[in-house]
Amino acid sequence: MNEQAAIAGADLGATMTEMGHKARLAARQLARLPGPVKDAALHAIAGAIRARAEAILEANRRDMAAMQASGTAASFMDRARLDAARIEAIAEAVEAIAALADPVGAVMAAWERPNGLKIERVRTPLGVIGVIYESRPNVTADAAALCLKAGNAVILRGGSDCLNSNLALAGAIAEGLKAAGVDPHAIQVVATPDRAAVGMMLSGLSGAIDVIVPRGGKSLVARVQSEARVPVFAHLEGLCHVYLDKGADLDMAKAIAVNSKMRRVSICGSAETLLVDRAAAERLLPPVAEALAAAGCELRGDSAARALVPAMGEASEEDYRTEYLAPILSVAVVDGVEGALAHIARYGSSHTESIVTGDDGAAQAFLDGCDSAIVLHNASTQF
Repeated sequence: MNEQAAIAGADLGATMTEMGHKARLAARQLARLPGPVKDAALHAIAGAIRARAEAILEANRRDMAAMQASGTAASFMDRARLDAARIEAIAEAVEAIAALADPVGAVMAAWERPNGLKIERVRTPLGVIGVIYESRPNVTADAAALCLKAGNAVILRGGSDCLNSNLALAGAIAEGLKAAGVDPHAIQVVATPDRAAVGMMLSGLSGAIDVIVPRGGKSLVARVQSEARVPVFAHLEGLCHVYLDKGADLDMAKAIAVNSKMRRVSICGSAETLLVDRAAAERLLPPVAEALAAAGCELRGDSAARALVPAMGEASEEDYRTEYLAPILSVAVVDGVEGALAHIARYGSSHTESIVTGDDGAAQAFLDGCDSAIVLHNASTQF
């Protein structure tokens, strides 16, 4: 990992090819590592992150200064900013991954053919994963830890705006791997801001990369899906919705709406649209809107919402299709669960949706009818 700093000054093509070769060799070791060894490596990584916290924070301060000088939006700077609490959260997340059951070798299904042939479907590592992401340094540690736990080597290419932070985290990760006797090339970070490195990863690095995982904005994901010559695991925007049903408790509705939007406005799990049941809009919307406004959220609503909250701005058709990643929330009044489902089907991205209600029947109808990756009952979209 320490040699990563040499990438920017070397021939990029040769360097990237060498990274792929080293990752492929490391993947062979990882695939056979016992679970306790992987967990020991993860705990060592967490310890190294804590031990190097000040160096990581200093690297992050350089990134933040450069972003501020270039006029980067405040919401994107928040995604990139680290402090002592966030460093600790990164270390704890790595330890939480270590605590998970080892997925490698788990038998998912087993059956026997009439001729006596026994067949098992078993979880195995993929090999080498390429992760391309933007803005958030915690993704460096999260992706590294998840890949290690699943027995995969990984090549990480973060956003150029967080290069110093990512390399500082990479140093801690390498230290943890070495301490546990694991090949440090199992987790490598591309140390150049040159975007040509992304194209090389999308080409597969001469067969070294088995799958690409993009984590970032719409333009990044679209490029990966368009140009990749290896399989891609991807999602686009996080156009998440919170639906306040007529059976919602007001205090719960306020708490969930505010947390879903304002806990972290710049992440894909942040709510972008608040839907309110017409049958209870007069009871629910004004106090919920007041709580959101008090938290610093700008509201943009349809005519029915603005009739109840005159201070609310007007929402356009495009607002309901927008992932703001900012303290802005679209609002619409809908006709019950079916109206909420219709709105989500029309404008949503199939990411995360939540219903707030004390009516179990309404909740089940929402959960059954919502075609999204995550569907919640009485919980924040940011969990």
